[in-house]
Amino acid sequence: MLEDSKAFSGFSVNNLQVAKDFYGRILGLNVSESHGLLHLHFAGGSRVLVYPKPNHSPATFTILNFPVDNVDAAVEELTKRGVRFEIYDEVGLKTDARGVLRGGGPVIAWFKDPAGNILSVLEER
Repeated sequence: MLEDSKAFSGFSVNNLQVAKDFYGRILGLNVSESHGLLHLHFAGGSRVLVYPKPNHSPATFTILNFPVDNVDAAVEELTKRGVRFEIYDEVGLKTDARGVLRGGGPVIAWFKDPAGNILSVLEER
């Protein structure tokens, strides 16, 4: 029944206009707005719905992963745009001073949107 559906995901934010600026201007995504909702448009035609929620609580897990050719270059460019990368110093999860995790999986770096949701850039080889 649903196998042919073009499913998409969604997540909440506490301020739709701040989210629109972040995803559109800072991250450079194609963003549209309709009926009080944001639509993030990605390569290949996929999309994600972003909706306002007055009692929003940030996700405690990564909600969006952005595959990139080079995490270090992506971290550098996004840092110039004002993005702050998360620094982790936990057993099994230790990033470098720039927020990049190397070893034990893909090279990856996490950051948060203005609503506190966790996003990442990661190398797919």
